[in-house]
Amino acid sequence: MTPTTVRTIFQRFRKMNPHPTTELTHRNHFELLVAVILSAQATDKSVNKATEKLFKIANTPKKMLDLGEQELKEYIKTIGLYKNKAKNILATCQLLVDQFNSNVPCNREALESLPGVGRKTANVILNTCFGEPTIAVDTHIFRVANRIGLAKGKTPLAIEQQLMKNIPRQFIHDAHHWLVLHGRYVCIARKPHCPHCLIRDLCDYPDKMQI
Repeated sequence: MTPTTVRTIFQRFRKMNPHPTTELTHRNHFELLVAVILSAQATDKSVNKATEKLFKIANTPKKMLDLGEQELKEYIKTIGLYKNKAKNILATCQLLVDQFNSNVPCNREALESLPGVGRKTANVILNTCFGEPTIAVDTHIFRVANRIGLAKGKTPLAIEQQLMKNIPRQFIHDAHHWLVLHGRYVCIARKPHCPHCLIRDLCDYPDKMQI
């Protein structure tokens, strides 16, 4: 895909949605961190449903620790892998209290030291909370990038590195959100909605659905 085509794609995304952001409901950095940890192999909708009640009770590391593992599980039991996620969240809360003055750290190394936080989660936090130009490659972005020809790779890291190289810097901060939303609502896995796609004429996908 040529640089001109890539630029045009993101110009269209920006015109359609000038200020994209995550669909995970949150009011502070800690809430977003917990929500992203919970979102692994789960939908944002299911996470938001659980955290709507959870965050009314526990929206700081100390309050989450006071809640305890068993009660935390009750709030998040509708989410996949909730038992392991509960352990990771509480272990993360303990580290935030002990090492980071109950604040979510703003650098990658510190974030990735937290239980349940890998590169993808760290990228989301760095981008959404701290305005860093990062791209968190989830299943949607991995699929969309490979499918439309924006990047080609067999691992999320390979796709991330190519996207960071190929996308003009002025679009990188918002690129994560645009691509996630595009993959979630338009370029879906089984039958992409090609007739309604904003970038249909720029896409390299050979099996586009006909209008």
